Amino acid sequence: MLRPDDTGGSRQRRAPILLVLTLTAVGLIGSLLLVWSTIASERAERQQVERTNEIMYAVRDIDRAAINAEAGQRGYFITLDKRYLASYELGRSLYPRSMERLKVEVEAAGMLPRQRELLSVIEQHADAKFEELATTVEMIGRGEIRDAQQRILSDEGRIAMERLRNSLSEMEALEQGILASATQEAAAAEDRILPLLSLTLLLTIGALGLGLWSTVRAAHAEAQAAQAAELAEARDRADLLAHELNHRVKNLFAVILAIVRMSARDKPEAAPVVESISARIHALLDAHDATQGKGPDGTARMRVLIDKVLAPYSDAGSVVEVSGPDVDLTPREATPLGLVLHELATNAVKYGAWSGEGGKIAIDWAYEGAGADRALRLAWKETSPNPTPPSDRTGFGSMLMQSSARQLGGAIERRFEPDGMIVDIHFPFAAASVPTS
Repeated sequence: MLRPDDTGGSRQRRAPILLVLTLTAVGLIGSLLLVWSTIASERAERQQVERTNEIMYAVRDIDRAAINAEAGQRGYFITLDKRYLASYELGRSLYPRSMERLKVEVEAAGMLPRQRELLSVIEQHADAKFEELATTVEMIGRGEIRDAQQRILSDEGRIAMERLRNSLSEMEALEQGILASATQEAAAAEDRILPLLSLTLLLTIGALGLGLWSTVRAAHAEAQAAQAAELAEARDRADLLAHELNHRVKNLFAVILAIVRMSARDKPEAAPVVESISARIHALLDAHDATQGKGPDGTARMRVLIDKVLAPYSDAGSVVEVSGPDVDLTPREATPLGLVLHELATNAVKYGAWSGEGGKIAIDWAYEGAGADRALRLAWKETSPNPTPPSDRTGFGSMLMQSSARQLGGAIERRFEPDGMIVDIHFPFAAASVPTS
C-alpha cells in the first residue's frame, strides 16, 4: 500500500511525462495542419488558373466573333460577293456560344459585383454591334448601298465596337487580378511552411530533452528513496519511456517528410524547395540520432556528430580533415550545431570547396579561456582553387545558422579569405562537457 507522500511523488513524476507527450502530439497536429493549409492554397490556385483560362478563352472568342462578323460585313459591302458573308455568319454563330460560356464560368465560382455589371454591359454592347452589322448586311442585300454606306460610315458601329472591347479588357483585367491574389496567397503559404516546420521540429526535440531530463530526475529520486530492486525497476521504466519517446520522435520525422513530399507531388517546379526542406529535416534527424545510445545522460560525441552530418558528401572528391579533443554534447547543443554543420556542408557542395576539384575542408575545435569564461571554439575552414566571391544576400541558411548560434548561447563569424572561407563558432564551455572516459 502506497503512503500519501509516495502517491504525491508519483503524480509529480508523471506530470512532466504527460507534458512531453502533449507537446509531441501538439507538434504533430500543428505540422499536419500547416502542410494541409499549404496544400489547400496550392489547390485553390490551380482551380483559379483553370477558371481564369476558361474566362479568357470566352472573352477572346467574343472579341474574335465581333471582328470576324465585321470583316465579313465590310468585304460584302465592298465586293457585293456573298462569299464574304461566311466570315460574318461564323462570327454570328460563335458569339452566343461564347457569351453563354462566359456567363457560366464567371457565375460558377462566384463573381465580383463589378463582374456581374460587366456581363450585362458586354452583352448589351455585343448585341448592339451585331444588330448594326445585321442591319447593314440586310440593306446591302436589298440593294440599298448608299444607305448601307452611310450606316457604316457613322459612328454607331465604331462606338459599339470600342465599348465592347473596353468591357472585355476590363473583364480580363479583373480575372488576372483575382488570379494574382490566389498566386500570392499560395506563395505566402509556401514561405511560411519552412520556418514554421523548423520551429515545430525544434519544439519536438525540446520536448524529448524535457522527457529525458524528467526520466533521469525520476531515476535519481527513486535511487535515494528505494532499495536496489526498486531502483532497478525504476530504471527499467525510464529506459522504456526513453525508447518510446525516441521511437515517436522518429515517427514524427518520417510523417513530416512524407507530408512535405506529398504537398509538392503535383508541382514539379517545387521539387528544389522540397528537397531543401527534406535535407534540413534529415539534418535534424541525424543530430537527434547522434544523441541516442551514448550513455544514460544522452550525450553525443562531437566527432560522431560531424561524421553523421558529412556522411552524405563523403566520396573520393570530398577532402576533409577533422581534429580536436573528445567533447560530449548534450541534445541541446547537438541539434543546433548539427544544423549549422549541415548548412555549411551544403554550401560547400554548391558554392565552396567541394563545388569543384582541388577543394579541401578542415574542421578543428578546442577549448579557450579559463574558469567561468571558458568556451568551446569550432573552426570550419574551406580552401578552394577558385573560391566563389561572397554574396551580400542574406538567405534562409544564414538566418538558420545565426538562430542556431543564439540557441547555443554563443556566436558565429564568417570570414572570406583569398583562398576560401573561415567560419568560427564560439559557445560557452558551460554548455559543453568534458567526456568522462
